[in-house]
Amino acid sequence: MSVKADQPQAHTATPVDLGAIFVSLELSKSTWLVTALSPGSEKMSRHTVTGGDIAGLFSCFATLRQKAQRRVDKLYPLVVIHEAGLDGFWLGRVLSEETWIESHIVEAASIAMPRRHRRAKTDRIDGETLIRALMAWKRGEPRACSMVKLLTPEEEDNRRLGRERKTLIAERVFHVNRIKGLLFSQGIRDYEPLRRDRRQRLDELRTGDGRMLAKHLRAEICRELDRLELLLTQIKAVEAERDALMSRESTSARAAALLRIRGIGPEFATILYSEGLGVGGLG
Repeated sequence: MSVKADQPQAHTATPVDLGAIFVSLELSKSTWLVTALSPGSEKMSRHTVTGGDIAGLFSCFATLRQKAQRRVDKLYPLVVIHEAGLDGFWLGRVLSEETWIESHIVEAASIAMPRRHRRAKTDRIDGETLIRALMAWKRGEPRACSMVKLLTPEEEDNRRLGRERKTLIAERVFHVNRIKGLLFSQGIRDYEPLRRDRRQRLDELRTGDGRMLAKHLRAEICRELDRLELLLTQIKAVEAERDALMSRESTSARAAALLRIRGIGPEFATILYSEGLGVGGLG
C-alpha cells in the first residue's frame, strides 16, 4: 500500500458549509490523484495513491475524515467524483457499497473548462475543476456536468457486444482492403474477398499483363483470407449473441419499441438500448 500526501494547494475555495468532504479522483494506470476539499478548510489538498490500491484509497479517505473531525468535531461523509476512463465502473461499485461515501461518475465532456485553463491541462487543474463541478451539481445546477449511470456488472457486460462487433467490422474492412490493394497492384480490379467463392476465384485471376498470381503473392492473399474468414466467423457469433440478448430484453417496453421501428435494425437497436435508452444512459 502506498499513500502520499502533498501540501495544500495555493488555490482557495469559496468558504461554504459543505456538509461533506468533496473528493475528486484522477485515475491512471500507475497513480490515482486524490483532490479534496474539507469542511473547516478553504484550501484543496492533494494526495497520491498507487493505481488500483483500494486499501490505500480508503486509508486516504479515512485520513481526510479524521483531519476534518479534528477541525470541526464532526465525522463527515464523502462525496466522490471521477470519470469512468480505463477503470470502467468497478471502482464506482466499490465506493457505492460504503454508506459513508456518495459516489458519482461524470461524463468528462460535459464539464466546461475555464478559458484560461484551455492550454494548461494538468492533473491539478482537472482535480479542482471536478470538485467545483461536483459542488455546483450538488447545489442543483444541472448544467454544471452530467453524471453517468452506475452500471451493474451485467449491464456493463451487455454493452460489450456492440463494441466488439464494431471492432471486428473495422478489422474486416482492413483485411478486405488489404487483399484488394495487393491485387490492384497487379492490375486485378474485380475480386471481391467477401464472396463465398473467394478461394476458387484465385485460380481464375490473371494479372494485368496476363500472368497467373505469383506463388508468394498467392500465399500472402491466402493468409489474409484465413484472417478474414476467422473474423467473419467471429462476427456471426457476436451477432447471434446480440440477437439473443435483444430477444431476452424484448419484454422491456423500450427494447420492444425499438425493434418495431421501421429502419432500425438489430445492431442499431442494440446500441440504442445498451448505450442509451436501456442500461447505459446518463443519470
